Amino acid sequence: MLQGLRNASQNWMGRTLLAIVMGFIVVSFAIWGIGDIFRGFGSGKLAQVGSIDISSQDYRAAYQNELQRLQRQARRGITNEEARAIGLDREVLSRLVTDAALDQKARQLGLAMADEDITKAIFNDPAFKGPNGQFDRASFNDVLRNYGYSERAFITEQRQTYLRQEILQAVAGNLVVPQAMLEGINRYRNETRSVDYVVLPPSAAGDIPAPSEEVLQKYFDERKQNFRAPEYRRVVTLAVTPATAVNPESISDADAQKFYDEVKAARFSTPEKRDIQQIIFPDEAAATEASAKVKSGATFESIAADRKLTEKDIELAVLTKSDIADQALASAAFALPENEVSQPVKTAFGYALLRVTKIEPGSTKPFADVSADLKREIAAQRAKTQVQKLHDAIEDQRSAGKSLADAAKSVGLDVRTIDAIDATGRDKNGTPVEGLTAGPDLLKAAFASDIGVDNDTVNTADGGYVWFEVAGIDPAHERKLDEVKPEVDAAWRNDETQRILAEKATAMMKELQAGGDFAGLAGAASLQVQHSNQVKRSGATGFPPAAIVQIYNVPVGGAGQAAAEGNSRMVFHVLDSVVQPFDPDKPDSKQIAEQLKSGFTEDLISEYVRRLQNDYGVSVNPGALQAATGGDSSY
Repeated sequence: MLQGLRNASQNWMGRTLLAIVMGFIVVSFAIWGIGDIFRGFGSGKLAQVGSIDISSQDYRAAYQNELQRLQRQARRGITNEEARAIGLDREVLSRLVTDAALDQKARQLGLAMADEDITKAIFNDPAFKGPNGQFDRASFNDVLRNYGYSERAFITEQRQTYLRQEILQAVAGNLVVPQAMLEGINRYRNETRSVDYVVLPPSAAGDIPAPSEEVLQKYFDERKQNFRAPEYRRVVTLAVTPATAVNPESISDADAQKFYDEVKAARFSTPEKRDIQQIIFPDEAAATEASAKVKSGATFESIAADRKLTEKDIELAVLTKSDIADQALASAAFALPENEVSQPVKTAFGYALLRVTKIEPGSTKPFADVSADLKREIAAQRAKTQVQKLHDAIEDQRSAGKSLADAAKSVGLDVRTIDAIDATGRDKNGTPVEGLTAGPDLLKAAFASDIGVDNDTVNTADGGYVWFEVAGIDPAHERKLDEVKPEVDAAWRNDETQRILAEKATAMMKELQAGGDFAGLAGAASLQVQHSNQVKRSGATGFPPAAIVQIYNVPVGGAGQAAAEGNSRMVFHVLDSVVQPFDPDKPDSKQIAEQLKSGFTEDLISEYVRRLQNDYGVSVNPGALQAATGGDSSY
């Protein structure tokens, strides 16, 4: 539909209406439930809101318009199945139901819009204005034709849209964000705290004695799940992509040179630019007379002054030859030496004298500088065809029952066999497996498959394909302590270190809370007190998020502790807090107010429209909906 286009010239209320209309599926289907509104209908009627019917034809037209809009955005075809998967069918239905509820309210209130007002609104719509800033009938007709509207149908739809906006303007147009809320947000966002702090590094825990076998076994038994062996799979893969199908080194210099010659002007050349001035005369005689004065010693500026022209009046701009639509003017200007005045030139606007005050020479990148890039580009273009040929050949072999390895060999390629890989892409040593084409998608597909399954290919972002076969599965299983003893020992030592650091930090924090001297406490622990007066909730250098949360969880004058970077522990003392006074005229304050107003407005309008739908009653014909989209009607 033309909703976005029609609202482009409206105020924030119009934009809010668009957001509500397009997003009302959350309200209409999640809050009051779709199941209760499906009831029987006559044929041809898809939905009813109060006394207003929504026909299958109206729905199909709206659905197709939205589908075409998505296709233009995606620059590709979108099937009905894809559209339904993203909820387009429900979104369109929700918007039509919302519109109908507002139209019903407009009828109830007796709202109307005069023909003169709707005409004025359309004439003032920027979407229909031409280069001169005035209403352009051709642009208007083009838009109507592109969207399948007759003029009468568009005016009717536009009139309804403006009336809906009038209703919503009355509901939420004068909404004001409470000052107390703005001040609270200002305090939250802009409060700055000053803290003294120390960081206890892991070394502060001292030497950790080796655990006994009993301690380590108990630790392992309590955490066996952390040390399970993940599932590993043996995967055979074959990747055919544009990057591998054609080597840029196989492209000859002659082919690259030919391509360079074809695109040189458009891609590698910077055209000459000239700063051009002109003085227009009413006729050829006046221009010839002025030219004679110049030859006799008069300056270009004096001729302009005689014509009562300012420097701004005679300045054309810095232009390339192709920028100038008037070919006679362009030829004359680009034939002039710098700072010379031309003979009278007949232009589209009359006879003129020209002067070029500055010349910026053009340039062209030499072939040698771009040949490597051009070869890669040519290789990529040829590779698309080659990739598809290889794909078809391999698929033919697979359809004939050949294994992936045999199919690859038939086209001169070799498969890659990965003996063991887990779902995160690591081998049994915990090392990432390198060189996986379309790695995340390949792993997801491989771990969703099974041995002996004929799998679909995985598509790559550059238009290639990855085939795979699952050749073996090593299931996930619990391991014994002896198999993972080094990992268990390291985990136990880390936990023990954190426990000791936490105990020391707690003891220091309690002494601080009791009035202890921070510098003395830090010195006794061979630590250095540090200071920061720029700790905000949004972050501060040297403070992890968990520490900032704790700093703002204690009052000014209080102390606390938190985990720090590098498995360290932080103890802090909050000294003071500063909040800049709230200034409603600051740009960021205005931005916050506008965001809150927009959010409150959406909530208010959502509740209002939901109430209208409940009051008027909404019913949907599931059979007609299914027929209109060709999909499943079970919502």
